[in-house]
Amino acid sequence: MEIIVQVAGEQHLEYAQEICRQIEESAKARGTGIAKRDPEYIKQKMREGKAIIALTDAGVFAGFCYIETWSHGNYVANSGLIVTPEFRQHGLAKKIKEQAFNLSREKFPNAKIFGLTTSLPVMKINSELGYKPVTFSELTDDELFWKGCQSCVNYDILTRTNRKHCLCTGMLYDPKWEEEKKKVVESEAKKTFKLKEKIYERWLRFKAFVLLKDKDKNNGKNNYTNVKNSELQTINA
Repeated sequence: MEIIVQVAGEQHLEYAQEICRQIEESAKARGTGIAKRDPEYIKQKMREGKAIIALTDAGVFAGFCYIETWSHGNYVANSGLIVTPEFRQHGLAKKIKEQAFNLSREKFPNAKIFGLTTSLPVMKINSELGYKPVTFSELTDDELFWKGCQSCVNYDILTRTNRKHCLCTGMLYDPKWEEEKKKVVESEAKKTFKLKEKIYERWLRFKAFVLLKDKDKNNGKNNYTNVKNSELQTINA
């Protein structure tokens, strides 16, 4: 049986109700997390091309995730990640998360990508994608986003701590980190090239010296006074 992970579209609207049911059931089983999603909202994400869905080749629903934008598109969240129980433990969540991440980067290349989660497996996947744990103050300050936490059973913790702490861990990916990393790599590459260049130059000098010395021996000479000017310059370069 093959599972196809793809960007959701109009042809997948029929799965919206099942997706919402699976998200709610998963939240109940964990005892944490945001419990409910509106099927119409899920359909909207599909129509906008902002969702990832996983189906078997027979059309059986296996998993889902969607992306949301906040703070005028400066932040993107990958939300509603779900894998149905029968398809867990096979790396499907990672595949869905990776595609959601790539879709976010494609649609909003300059946006910071973030998420809130209590799941250790999700944290691991996020880390592999380049996310870092951050304080809530580094996430979006969009009130509409935080209002969405009201349906979570732990919302009172968030409010009691003035939105500084909760059971969820905030994780963030900033595309600027890639640019900074690229600059560091390029800088290190230049340093390495210069070092290798110096070593190579020394090797050439040594090689020239040895070969010219052997040449003089073969000619029966005891010194190098008759070495051609060009060869002497090579030795002393």
